[in-house]
Amino acid sequence: MKRILITFFVLIGFFGNSTFAQSPIQGSTTRNYPESGRYGMVVSQQKLASQIGADILAKGGNAVDAVVATGFALAVVLPKAGNIGGGGFMMLYLAEEDKTLAIDYREMAPAGADRDMFLDGAGNVDKSLMLTQRAAGVPGTVAGLHFVHEEYGRLSWAEVMAPAIKLAEEGFMVSRNLSEEIIGRRSRLGRTQGSIDLFFRGGNNPYLPGETFRQPDLAKTLRLISENGPDGFYKGEVADLIVAEMKRGRGVITHEDLENYKVILREPVVSYYKGHKVVSMPPPSSGGIHIIQILNILDNFDLQATGPNSAATISIMAEAMKYAYADRSKHLGDPEFYENPVSWLMSAEYGLEIANKIKTLGVQPSTAISPGTLPAPESPDTTHISIVDKWGNAVSNTYTINYSFGSGIVVEGAGFLLNNEMDDFSAKTGVPNAFGLLGEKANEIAPTKRPLSSMSPTIVFKNGKPVFLSGSPGGSRIITAVLQSVVNYIEFGMSVGDAVTQPRFHHQWLPDQLSIDPDFNPDAVAKLKALGYQIVIADYLTAVEAIQLTEDGWMFGFADRRRSDGGAVGLCNEDQAVAC
Repeated sequence: MKRILITFFVLIGFFGNSTFAQSPIQGSTTRNYPESGRYGMVVSQQKLASQIGADILAKGGNAVDAVVATGFALAVVLPKAGNIGGGGFMMLYLAEEDKTLAIDYREMAPAGADRDMFLDGAGNVDKSLMLTQRAAGVPGTVAGLHFVHEEYGRLSWAEVMAPAIKLAEEGFMVSRNLSEEIIGRRSRLGRTQGSIDLFFRGGNNPYLPGETFRQPDLAKTLRLISENGPDGFYKGEVADLIVAEMKRGRGVITHEDLENYKVILREPVVSYYKGHKVVSMPPPSSGGIHIIQILNILDNFDLQATGPNSAATISIMAEAMKYAYADRSKHLGDPEFYENPVSWLMSAEYGLEIANKIKTLGVQPSTAISPGTLPAPESPDTTHISIVDKWGNAVSNTYTINYSFGSGIVVEGAGFLLNNEMDDFSAKTGVPNAFGLLGEKANEIAPTKRPLSSMSPTIVFKNGKPVFLSGSPGGSRIITAVLQSVVNYIEFGMSVGDAVTQPRFHHQWLPDQLSIDPDFNPDAVAKLKALGYQIVIADYLTAVEAIQLTEDGWMFGFADRRRSDGGAVGLCNEDQAVAC
């Protein structure tokens, strides 16, 4: 019966919004108006940080200078995700060289880590350890931002760091959103003295909306980084404070771990979809691989006939997601430790194989889907920044400390939060992590290994030029959020505002449930239930920060409204960060 139903839906189609403008300029039908610019655009999850990035562009800085300044500013104004104690991935397009780079500054497991470090005496995963110093990986953010600036920046290191230092020293006004986040995370942030001192003023006194949040310890740390580069973080006083914090809670990061951290320049993963080139991050990110894998599956369906947000389109995409997440559980890990079958996973042939299963079998329970079998060889709270500059350079950058506020542990005297990225490893085969993701040997813990990630910074090209940048926070939902923004833009011709604002859905194979935004069309939801999906109404857990570039030179930026405080800032003329 399920097979008959899905075939019926595909044949007749369930149409959502019928038309979407290609460009959100005069005459567009969009109701989701983006910010516009001619000489640059910065989009992030916090408008103060976006303004700092745009100001850097107005000073003559390029997209790299702007992403560094914005990244450090987010460490001040978005403590739940912006960071210097975490790590991430950056996609960088260099217009003059017509080259795209993938920069891996993901956290690394300390040398003292081992496969069973999160198991108790009975061999079970002790999840309480995931909110301790023991769960911290060696941070990569400072090294990563410095690496890209040294290689490709225009302004001085001191210039791009100065705004974040000023924000930390002088403070900024606490928004209602930030105040609620601090109060709502009291149980996580109230366990160690450093966190109590920073977020609750040494007692039970959280910051309220309208108050000024100053962070003198973080300002001191940022100033040391400004004066000494990465040595100001990975050596000396700050390194001593990190190691001292490790000793308070069975953490294993040592001075040697900090000094030995390395940024890795990787080859991006590339594919083509409906006349567009899609470029994204390779492993240890799983995001780029699976976005391309799912696009290869969708290429075998006529989604324009079924329409955006229809039950038929959602069902096709959800089934494709199941197969991709099943493959993620087995086939991907740090490429320094595991040979990822990237070519096979991203091949058009494998996409067609899965598409034929969907066409034949329709909606399948997750228990009937298993990771694909690799043919015999022939002879992942996170936040995102998208930036373009007047020279045509583009940056799509996602970085994280994992949970919201990471481990919740502030390094005493240094003023920043520790990540708990060790949770992104597979602590034990068959046991899901905090985001419900399963893993096997490919992603088991090992010294100096980088955990698998869902972060998916992505750049879409047409006729050799960037036309769409996308990325998002949201744990395991990142992949499907970015995927849907790309499909909305390419397949359905939506403007950046509409592509980001559309209701989203997510299926990650296990648990076997289809998560949907609360404002989804009730008619489509009813039809999905009739197909056999277990529907879960999910809170907004993703926030796509995207930029669209048009042939006539306009840049349109849109910050996802699912999380407040975000913002896009464009440059209407070369030396002023004001939108047109």
